[in-house]
Amino acid sequence: MNGRRVVVTGIGVVASCGVGPDAFWDGLLAEPPRGERRIPDFDPGQWLGPKEARRTDRFAQFAVAAAAMALDDAGPVGADPDRCGVIIGSGVGGLETLEKQIVICHTKGPDRVSPFLVPMMMANAGAASVSMRFGWRGPCETPVTACAAGTHAIGNAARLVASGMIDAALTGGTEAALTPAGIAGFTNMTALSASGLSRPFDVGRDGFVIAEGGAVLVIEALDAARARGARIYGEILGSASTADAHHITAPDPGGGGAVRCMELALADADVVTSDIRQINGHGTSTPLNDAAEAGAIAKVFGSAGPPVTSTKGVTGHALGAAGALEATAVLLSMDRRVIPPTAGLGALDPDMTIDAVMGAPRPWEPGPTLSNSFGFGGHNGCLVLAPPP
Repeated sequence: MNGRRVVVTGIGVVASCGVGPDAFWDGLLAEPPRGERRIPDFDPGQWLGPKEARRTDRFAQFAVAAAAMALDDAGPVGADPDRCGVIIGSGVGGLETLEKQIVICHTKGPDRVSPFLVPMMMANAGAASVSMRFGWRGPCETPVTACAAGTHAIGNAARLVASGMIDAALTGGTEAALTPAGIAGFTNMTALSASGLSRPFDVGRDGFVIAEGGAVLVIEALDAARARGARIYGEILGSASTADAHHITAPDPGGGGAVRCMELALADADVVTSDIRQINGHGTSTPLNDAAEAGAIAKVFGSAGPPVTSTKGVTGHALGAAGALEATAVLLSMDRRVIPPTAGLGALDPDMTIDAVMGAPRPWEPGPTLSNSFGFGGHNGCLVLAPPP
């Protein structure tokens, strides 16, 4: 990535396995539940007033909560608000609000539909809510690229900082699509696990477990972070984005788009395959996706590639928030010097040649790490993260 070096100085996360970085990390090392990964007892009142919370969809509430935690963690950034951006992705947006208001429209009539329907359902409401809440007036944008949205948001935000267009950004992804119609849609296309188990790369995997959540990072230029004495979690070395141009839901079985995306991300980061010390895989637990990703990893890295983990074994698949949750997991993995295992993975698919981390956490010497996200529509996103410089 050309230009200024970009680092992460704050982390905020809202996930089913834990709210806040420490609880989230502990959850990644714990036994996951069976079934949907909802966030229990989430109270938006910690971050939003009662009226504001009622007028903010759940997915945007997650974004505000995660951003507030990230800013508290980072400390005073000190940059001009006009040069601070908010880039937060979402694959679906305010589905909960949309679904409820459609029911009201059909049962009570159009006059009873909330005037807040549109601002609550729009996919950019998460980023907009964060921008307004904290007064950051730079670019405020929302990639809507299905399950790659969080990864694309972080990559795009890092480029804005690296180029000097802005000095800091709140970036990540958020999603709350566990509604009756949303779950029914995924169920009827046979994407969800019938067993309620997320088993990435396992020979018996039968679909993903749907989840909700959000994660937001504070990123800024390295020299500014050092000047204010900020804690640095890691560096964003590079990113890439490609398209399969193959099918609206199924991945390219040859993994061509994923291969290109990983190769471009490594080139953007100015690293080679032997530099990569860990891969946080997309690893959704679906038969087609996991097979295509494992094949693509083998094509790029060979049979003796780096350790591969999928934290979706614990978190489930949070759609547009997934890439941000996984980038957070990578940064905490570097901080704790441990790679979390792929929960649910008991027997690696024999057709896969990846070095899957399974059974127990694996100690490691932190180094450049690849984080993969591959979404419906053939959207591919890859990030290369590294320990603090």
